[in-house]
Amino acid sequence: MCGISGIWNNHGTDLDALANNMNLSLIHRGPDSQDFWINDNKNVALGHTRLSIIDISANGNQPMSSSSNRYII
Repeated sequence: MCGISGIWNNHGTDLDALANNMNLSLIHRGPDSQDFWINDNKNVALGHTRLSIIDISANGNQPMSSSSNRYII
């Protein structure tokens, strides 16, 4: 089963390190891939750990963005 995480922060905390640490704490939920996304304002982070069972290609890696990069899931 995959793991997801997210945080909204308006206190100037280093979200790169925080998002990475959140993913590391979820590595047991998805050891096959980990990634995170941080918005341009550096106040929102989304993280994902992936357990590849059926689709082992990179197409299932997350967070995913729309073709315009306007939407992130």
